[in-house]
Formats: sequence, structure tokens, C-alpha cells
Amino acid sequence: MFRALRGRNYRLWAFADLISVTGSWMQLIGLNWVVLESTGSATSVGFSVLLGTLPSVLLGPWAGSLADRLPVRRIILVCQTLHALLAGLLALVVWQGAPITAVFALTFAAGLVSVFDAPALGRFGGQVVSREDLGNAVALGSVLSSTGRILGMSSAAVLAAAFGSPVLFLINAVSFLAVICSVLSIRRAELHPLASSPPERAGVVAGLRYVAASGRLLLLFALGFTLSSLGRNYQVTMAAMSPDATVYGLLSTVFAIGTVLGGLAAAARKTLTVRLLLVVACATSLLQVTSGLVPGMLGFAVVLLPIAAGAVVIDTTMSTRIQLDTADGMRGRLLAVNSAVGAAAGAVGAPLLGWLCERIGAPETLVLAGALTLLMTIFAASVLAAAPHRRTALAHRVLRRPHQPATPSGHPHGPVHAHGPVRPGNRPRRRARVRA
Repeated sequence: MFRALRGRNYRLWAFADLISVTGSWMQLIGLNWVVLESTGSATSVGFSVLLGTLPSVLLGPWAGSLADRLPVRRIILVCQTLHALLAGLLALVVWQGAPITAVFALTFAAGLVSVFDAPALGRFGGQVVSREDLGNAVALGSVLSSTGRILGMSSAAVLAAAFGSPVLFLINAVSFLAVICSVLSIRRAELHPLASSPPERAGVVAGLRYVAASGRLLLLFALGFTLSSLGRNYQVTMAAMSPDATVYGLLSTVFAIGTVLGGLAAAARKTLTVRLLLVVACATSLLQVTSGLVPGMLGFAVVLLPIAAGAVVIDTTMSTRIQLDTADGMRGRLLAVNSAVGAAAGAVGAPLLGWLCERIGAPETLVLAGALTLLMTIFAASVLAAAPHRRTALAHRVLRRPHQPATPSGHPHGPVHAHGPVRPGNRPRRRARVRA
């Protein structure tokens, strides 16, 4: 279950990941509280979240293209340093009581840095573990992400009450040093190199052609968008189902525990296949329908636990297959597209689910959304079953040089960790995580 931890490089990476995610959640909690306290508007909190995710939607492919061409180690060090400076500046701005527009500007700037940071972290993380350990590393990253989330959220409340919100931003600024130190300390001789993108296959257009030429990738991205937008935005539906803040906090804890269990379940598997993704997606969709039908909060919490676990298995498997089934030189762009799809799903799904909860009710929304994700999963399964599994052979025929024979999409070196997500749209998308 923990085979990826056998390597020294991954142990360094994982330790930095845990510190980084904890700091991320501390800042996120502090930022949301500052915005809400300053404006008294939940809409302003949503606007702050939008500012942080918008760069990923708009600039993701360009950032991925840079990660496929430039030395990713240098990109990471620059971006992590900028993150630390921005977090420190945010602490100063809040401490001085600056206008909320300054907080919004720094939030957007941090999102802009993150969009270039994430694909570079993905490519570099792919060199930390062997190809065979990729799925295990991604799953363990999900466990670390969930653990960091719990630690960050719980400690943020205590520290903010004792010292004020600025201390949360200062701690987050220091947490970036863990990532920087891990990158500098990793033994280069023990890395698993990934091929860079040659000039003729570089650029955003080449990456989009690669995705467009692979019907399998397009289908996986469409399925991921549907599952993320209608089946992952439980922060919205849990809030709508909760009668008060105490119940909402308890449900959030149940969900976090479920994500840890899901990460451990994924880590225990030797391989993560598309078939597994489809089976778990069907199961979680049915459970989501059930969550809208069961009576009482206790019944809802019981069903919520396996839903959270299934969500992590889905995200981990999706990230693993997208990375292993694509060419090395396209990894950064594919990771960026996957991140952009997740960000867009959150931006579309959250307000849509909120609107439906207000119009037809939260239980009815859960039933409707679960039915739609189930139909999409069945459609994807039928399409994949009708066509033989050929990975991305068509994409390689489109991209190969005229005088070269077609080459298979698999490569002897290939693991890239899925940094965010993370999965899945319910956690911060940045830094040194090996995650789903």
C-alpha cells in the first residue's frame, strides 16, 4: 500500500506535500473569513474563489506548454518563491486593514502563479517515482491532501481566534519553503527522466490537436467534467442539506474522513484502470441518488462517507490514466487541461447546484445530479466498450513527423503525479502534492 514511500526522493516530496497542503488550507480558511468579515457577503467569498481559479481556466494550456519545454525545476523554484512573497504580502495587507480590493488582487495574482506552477510540479513529480508506482503515489497524495486539509482547517480556527487571520497567511508563506527545500534536496541521479517536447510538437495548438485527435481523452475529460460539476460540489449540497453550521462542520469532517479512506483504497490497488473508474463512478452516482432519498442527517452522513471515498478513487484513477496513456512531451499540457477542466467544472457546477437547491430543494437536486452523472457514466462505458482500447494511437499519427514511423504512446519513463485536485474541485490546486 505504501510502496512509493520506499524511495528517498518521494519521501521528501510527500513530506513537503503534507506541509504545503496544510498551509494551503489554513490560508484558504483565513482568506474566506477575511472576505466574509469585511464584506458580509457570501457572494464576495464566491467571487474571491473565482478570482483564484479563473487563471487556470484561461491560461492552463499555455502554462502546460511551458512546462513541456522549459526546465521544470527552475519554474517550480520561481513560482514557489512568488507564492511565499504573495502570502507574506497578503498577511501585511490584512494586518494593515487595506481595502478588500487589495485582497482580491493578491488572490488573483496567486491564482496566476498557480496556473504556471501546477503543470511544472506535475512533470517534476513524475520523475520522483517509477512508472510502476505512479498510481500508488497519486493515491498516497490524495491521503496526504485529505490529511493536510483536516490539519489545516482545524488548526486555522484555533490560530485565527488566538492571533488573528494574518498569522495564517504567514504560516502559509513559510510552508512554501518546505517545497523549495525538497526540490533542492532531491537526488537528481535517482530521478526518472521524462522526455521534453520537441520544437515541432511544442505549443498550445499541438497540445490541443493531441487531445482532439484522441476520442478516448476527449471522452475522459467530458466524463471528468460531468462528475466534477454535478457529483463533486458537495460543499454546496452539504451546506444546503445542513440545518446549521454545526451539522455542516460534522458533515465536512465525515467527507474528509471518506477521502482518506478512498486514498488508502486506491493506494492498495496495484493498477488503476478505466474500468475501475467507470464502476466506481456508477456506484457513487447511485449513492448520490440515495443520499437525496434517505431520511435524516444521520442517513445522509452514512451515505456521504462512501461517496467521498469513491470520489478520490475516481480522481486518482483519472489522473493516473491521463498521465500514463499519453506521450512524455505532452504531460504538462495534459495536466494543465485536466486542471482547467476541474476548475471549469467547479465554476459551472457550484452555482448551478446552488440555484437548483434553491428552486427544487437540496434532496431533489442530489437525486437529479446523481441520475445525470449515472447516465453520462453509462454513455462513456458504452462508447469505450464499442471501440477497442488503442490509447492515443491516432494522436501520435497526427503528431509524428512525416518521415518517422508511428510510435506507441507508452514510454519507458512516465510517471507524473497529479498535483490538486483533486483533485478534485474541493481542495486548493497547487504545490508539491502527488495527488489525484
